[in-house]
Amino acid sequence: MEASADVQVRICEQKIIKYDLEIKALIQDVSECTGPQSKLTDFNFKVKETFNNIRQRIQDLEQMGKEQDKESDKLDLLNKVEGHRKQMLSNQTAWRKANLASKLSIDQLEKEDLLNSKNMSVRHRKMTKESLAQTSSDITESLMNISRMMSQQVQQSEEAMSTLATSSRTVLETHEEFKAMSGTIQLGRKLITKYNRRELTDKLLIFLALALFLATVHSEEKTVPFLLSVMTAKYLHYFQVEYTLKEKINQ
Repeated sequence: MEASADVQVRICEQKIIKYDLEIKALIQDVSECTGPQSKLTDFNFKVKETFNNIRQRIQDLEQMGKEQDKESDKLDLLNKVEGHRKQMLSNQTAWRKANLASKLSIDQLEKEDLLNSKNMSVRHRKMTKESLAQTSSDITESLMNISRMMSQQVQQSEEAMSTLATSSRTVLETHEEFKAMSGTIQLGRKLITKYNRRELTDKLLIFLALALFLATVHSEEKTVPFLLSVMTAKYLHYFQVEYTLKEKINQ
């Protein structure tokens, strides 16, 4: 991995960690929110914006991983991307639970205010049908927004799971390709070794044929057997050394 690319990867991961911490803090604020409804809406808007930021950074990190030259660097970054996506899904689940808890808390406090207020009669006189309708409309709109938001999060979770499944298949296919390449290399090595042995055997047969020919032509001369034996010994020694070197190279 080149130095500049490595720096970009680290910066991207630092941003992902930063957004993750911001999301956790915002989810805590949502969980502890007891009203008013507008405050909860503001918290949810910030959470949604931060989720969009972290989702974009995760996609950037995934693209960097796919562009790596080394397979080990690529697999390492893709594994990190998978871990960040799982963490994001976990945060989304916690966000939904925090919203429900906050909504229940706000509703409960509103009921307690209505029941325990000493000025209940004054409030009833002041509260008109129009204000009640507006309050009901606001609550209905809020619930509809939460429902739409939860539906979007479920869809995004399904897309994230689909992406994770695709990444897993890519890693498995890469592993199978490496296994196939390893088998091809082993087969090539065996063929080279077999070829070297056959070449050595052919040389030895040619030499023996030449020796037989010389022995036949000069069978009556005394010096020929001696020279022939010397040449044979040296040539056999040469083949033995050459064969040993090739065996060591093939190993």
